[in-house]
Amino acid sequence: MAHRVHDHHQGRLPVAPTTVLTLPPSSQAKDLRPTLTPGDSLLCGAFAGAVAKTVIAPLDRTKIIFQVSSKRFSAKEAFRVIYCTYMKDGFLSLWRGNSATMVRVMPYAAIQFCSHEQYKKLLGGYYGFQGKALPPFPRLLAGSLAGTTAAMLTYPLDMVRARMAVTAKEMYSNIMHVFVRISQEEGVKTLYKGFTPTILGVIPYAGITFFTYETLKKLHADKTKRSHPYPYERLAFGACAGLIGQSASYPLDVVRRRMQTAGVIGSSYATILGTMREIVKQEGVRRGLYKGLSMNWVKGPVAVGISFTTFDITHNLLLKLHQMGYSIH
Repeated sequence: MAHRVHDHHQGRLPVAPTTVLTLPPSSQAKDLRPTLTPGDSLLCGAFAGAVAKTVIAPLDRTKIIFQVSSKRFSAKEAFRVIYCTYMKDGFLSLWRGNSATMVRVMPYAAIQFCSHEQYKKLLGGYYGFQGKALPPFPRLLAGSLAGTTAAMLTYPLDMVRARMAVTAKEMYSNIMHVFVRISQEEGVKTLYKGFTPTILGVIPYAGITFFTYETLKKLHADKTKRSHPYPYERLAFGACAGLIGQSASYPLDVVRRRMQTAGVIGSSYATILGTMREIVKQEGVRRGLYKGLSMNWVKGPVAVGISFTTFDITHNLLLKLHQMGYSIH
């Protein structure tokens, strides 16, 4: 009997180390991040972009209207434009062009956030910081490369969005109608008008925005010893990032809008320097190249804060879902 019990215990001995080896908690925690695929990042980015842009769509539309006209900007005038639009065309007209915005922003944000994650990994491996916070220059470079990649792949959609924002319903009935009319009446090249100032603006904007956000997160983690900031802290970091990034690249944003909408507002803006000269000559530097910047200081930080926060939260949610999946299996 004793011999049988001894055998019984002896039979269990090999099982114990196997159980310990299959469920190492430290190993699971270490492998948690790599389980997310580029597809996961694309999904999180698309959702983040859609939420952020929908929230600030009425302000964005109003800003574009001022950017492409010679009207003098003020908070009072901006409110009057919003109110007149609402009274004339109804509440939903404040989101006119938002469908085109979604068609552009969702792939743009998806590509930007996903490529940023990939560039961080590539640069981290190159500079010897794999899995850690990047040094300042690679951090700036990763953001610039991500923004440039997204802008290059989605630019015609931005052109269409700008046209829809400044025209009446009768001129363009839907997104495809804009593409067809521009191609037929102005040529396919027009879909890329304003592309150069866009890229020149995106390089500092995306670089500074991602750099600021990542830097603030790193400083926060170093000080508080918490790797995941609270949502309101993420919003604040994103707001600071958006404020600095948009202020730095704003004149090129005005130039881009003027070139994009030249065909429908009766102007002939052909080159970046020519457009800048014309704006400064007619409206001055502050009231021309920086027109609508104060509105951007309201909508920009809100949009960027929401976008970064939404991306991080959905990213972490997917990580947890993956973790649950692995613990079940």
